[in-house]
Amino acid sequence: MHLKKNFLDPPKILVLGFAAIILLGAFCLTLPVATTNGNGLSFLNALFTATSATCVTGLVVVDTGTTFSLFGQLVILFMIQVGGLGFMTFATLFAFLLGKRISLKERILLQESLNNLSMEGIVRLARRILIFTAVIEFVGALILSIRFSFDMPLGKAIYFGIFHSISNFNNAGFDIFGDFQSLTGYVDDPTVVLTICTLITIGGIGFIVMNELFEYRSSKRLSLHTKIVLITSSFLLIGGTIGIFLLEYSNENTLKPLSFSGKILGALFQSVAARTDGANTLNIAEMTQSSLLLIIFLMFIGASPGSTGGGIKTTTFTTLLGAVWSQIRGKEDVIFFRQRVVYETIYKSLTVTLCALFLVLTITLLLTITEPGTDFIKLLFEATSAFGTVGLSMDVSRELSPLGKGLITFTMFAGRVGPLTIAYAVAMRRKPDPFRYPKGKIMIG
Repeated sequence: MHLKKNFLDPPKILVLGFAAIILLGAFCLTLPVATTNGNGLSFLNALFTATSATCVTGLVVVDTGTTFSLFGQLVILFMIQVGGLGFMTFATLFAFLLGKRISLKERILLQESLNNLSMEGIVRLARRILIFTAVIEFVGALILSIRFSFDMPLGKAIYFGIFHSISNFNNAGFDIFGDFQSLTGYVDDPTVVLTICTLITIGGIGFIVMNELFEYRSSKRLSLHTKIVLITSSFLLIGGTIGIFLLEYSNENTLKPLSFSGKILGALFQSVAARTDGANTLNIAEMTQSSLLLIIFLMFIGASPGSTGGGIKTTTFTTLLGAVWSQIRGKEDVIFFRQRVVYETIYKSLTVTLCALFLVLTITLLLTITEPGTDFIKLLFEATSAFGTVGLSMDVSRELSPLGKGLITFTMFAGRVGPLTIAYAVAMRRKPDPFRYPKGKIMIG
């Protein structure tokens, strides 16, 4: 009985749920009907693509627009939507449609899936998430469809608008323009750039923050979590834009040929996309190494808790910064907005960050062995992109060896479900130790 209870705890169910969706998607992509040539994908490439879609990453080994048929693209789009919302939120949608009551076990799973602090009002939050998603994706699709209709037939424009709205709101970054172009053709188009940047940003701040902002007119207050998310996200967005603008300003292969407004739009888009979306308007492989290091830093931090994005999360990064600043000032407590951060949160942030850093460095080390002819910066970039479920690439993924593809596939999966599992594990109620050992001193620095 005890084993059965442990086997069915929320982290295991979430991991198994994501794995089941990936395997089902991979099977569908191996079917002849899934590809334009009628042969289907090899299982390894199908597994890589399904993992990338379900983990809302965006890394690809084949071109999505030219390789997959309409059926294959719709399979990918479905996996993106399920992966972005979380399969428990998606399952709740069907429960609502069928008029089924949400059980206590399902509420606990929803709480874990959404990374929410409390189970109170979790079903109402899930319902709002579905409404928010439908409205935001519809508005995004409408704007993009109208813009794309100037460049392609109306029916195709509507399909492209829907696909790219869903893909980018869920921070997946898949595109169907063909030939691995992504959005490079719209680098200085304000309508496309600003619409997709808005979709990525809203999807990346987290559903809990969305809900608080929605209720702000009546509550007139924001939680500490929401304040930190908004301030940190704004700082990273603005700082990343300025950094990329300055570092790429004179680069002949990226910003230099563009007008001043085009340079700003190009820098803005890559700053936003670097946080967790795989779309790009600049040629990543042609960017300077200083810009690549900045993007690696942004990818590692990622989006915010309870969002469609990955990374160690903005709140983790800010908590660690706060702890460092408190130590430098000789303060015992970490204070934000006149509120003290509990030590458990600081330890959790440190645990998640070190585990993430260990994973990225280990995968990079292994890739240097499996891909001996590839530059180190490219392998580090790819590993960080996979962990942060970002999807930006220096054209490495499609050139990887089978073992390299397996490593990146594992990293995408670990990046999506690993932080959730770690966060849950360290947040579980700890049993008090029956005794405490005497204090020991260690020299630091």
